[in-house]
Amino acid sequence: MITGNDFYKVMCAMVPLYFAMLVAYSSVKWWKIFTPEQCSGINRFVAVFAVPVLSFHFISQNNPYQMDTKFILADTFSKVLVLVSLSVWAIFFRGGLDWLITLFSVATLPNTLVMGIPLLQAMYGDFTQSLMVQLVVLQCIIWYTLLLFLFEYRAATLLIQAQFPGSAAAAISKFELDDDVISLDGRDPLRTESEMDPNGRTIRVRIRRSTSSAADNHSTLSPSITITPRASNLSNAEIFSVNTPPPLLPHDIAFGHADLALGYRSASPRQSGYASSDAYSLQPTPRASNFNELETTTATTAANTPVWSRSPVAGRVFRQASPAFSGVKMVWESPGKCAQGERQGCKDVMVAGKEISFRDSTKIQMPDEADTKGAPTGQEMPHAFVVLRLILIVVGRKLSRNPNTYSSVLGLLWSLISFKWNVGMPSLVKYSIKIISDAGLGMAMFSLGLFMALQPRIIACGTKRATVGMVIRFLCGPIIMSAASLAVGLRGEQLHAAIVQAALPQGIVPFVFAREYGLHPDILSTGVIFGMLVSLPVTLLYYIFLGL
Repeated sequence: MITGNDFYKVMCAMVPLYFAMLVAYSSVKWWKIFTPEQCSGINRFVAVFAVPVLSFHFISQNNPYQMDTKFILADTFSKVLVLVSLSVWAIFFRGGLDWLITLFSVATLPNTLVMGIPLLQAMYGDFTQSLMVQLVVLQCIIWYTLLLFLFEYRAATLLIQAQFPGSAAAAISKFELDDDVISLDGRDPLRTESEMDPNGRTIRVRIRRSTSSAADNHSTLSPSITITPRASNLSNAEIFSVNTPPPLLPHDIAFGHADLALGYRSASPRQSGYASSDAYSLQPTPRASNFNELETTTATTAANTPVWSRSPVAGRVFRQASPAFSGVKMVWESPGKCAQGERQGCKDVMVAGKEISFRDSTKIQMPDEADTKGAPTGQEMPHAFVVLRLILIVVGRKLSRNPNTYSSVLGLLWSLISFKWNVGMPSLVKYSIKIISDAGLGMAMFSLGLFMALQPRIIACGTKRATVGMVIRFLCGPIIMSAASLAVGLRGEQLHAAIVQAALPQGIVPFVFAREYGLHPDILSTGVIFGMLVSLPVTLLYYIFLGL
């Protein structure tokens, strides 16, 4: 039976966190203390330092040799059960990969680190801190990695379908990525270069960013043309509102948005607002580019330098004859023909007998309702191992640039060493970490308050979707977790803790991924904001009901 003292202990643990969130919300919404740019700096600190150090602090103090096997099995079984059920629905009932990813995020990935540890510790005692830390380790190392893999698989599928429609992709035997290609999320303009075999089939594809390819073009074709950086022209509302990437305009498709060296001068390409360290950050500051705003320039060069100009015929770019490039034959075809599938190699270059096809670079469109239920009619894909290798490379690159990855792995390694050989952390290091980790919970909630204040609407996805999302988050999730816990033999307070943990609000990282990849960010945003408001009364109801 829950007593008044038990209820007061929960309030003492949670009210300070909500107070920090309320102060941040008021500072932006009503008091106008912080500007959006200042909010971005605060969130950057939270993303790079506060939350990773907080994760390291909890993980390094948890004994990995005393992990609760049944509790871990129950959590793992519940997530696997949801994933398998959604996979069956997506494959056999044409639910689609998009909704599989979104529903999996909503149903199984709560905010365990920030909300779970203090709440469960106040409800059921100190032993729950170890349980929550174990779940945090699994989330960071396994489940967030799996979620990132699914997002990158979706992005790779869209990229292949856009660049190699029909049967053109079936012959691809290898993808090569430049070092500066971190993700296929579509926020950075990407360019694909295809090497053809003698039969005209694509056998190798190189993926590169337009900036890197532009640098090569400058050195080869026109060294005098340089990139002209241009400041972002996004308003504060546009920067911090939850929007998916804009749809492509027809002229966006034309060879990397008139890729810098072909008779046009454009602004510097978009650098993704989500830096690799922003795995927890709520307000990235997109550095927008006006790639779509092409300015026709007149190329005046020396006698033997190629001169590029735009033809009055839309979509064609012609090159004047030049003795310096007499051994190179370049044919530039209309994007319309390429789109209609009349010719797979939209741009062909003959260099010493080898044919290389330079396909259009483009920002891959990531619509809210992208049709990834299956490949379009007649669409073929490369071999599964070829695609798998591509996805593993980009996932590895993103994880290697994420401070939460390092904090989780280093914390786990230190705990393995510390509890194995009874080695204590030096006081100098311990208290240096503690001074930042002590601010981690408060700063994370403060960051949530800033995020809430900067959104135009609390319920961004509409009432119907918000209701369905809340039902999945606070009802279906705990029901599935309770079934999995009972199946593995979990009983008593551990069972209660598992159920309440499943009713925590939506995790932050799934929302960051959703916005980065343009997949239902409004639903995840509503889950974060509205879920934080209703989670406390909901978890209290579970706490009271389970204590009867």
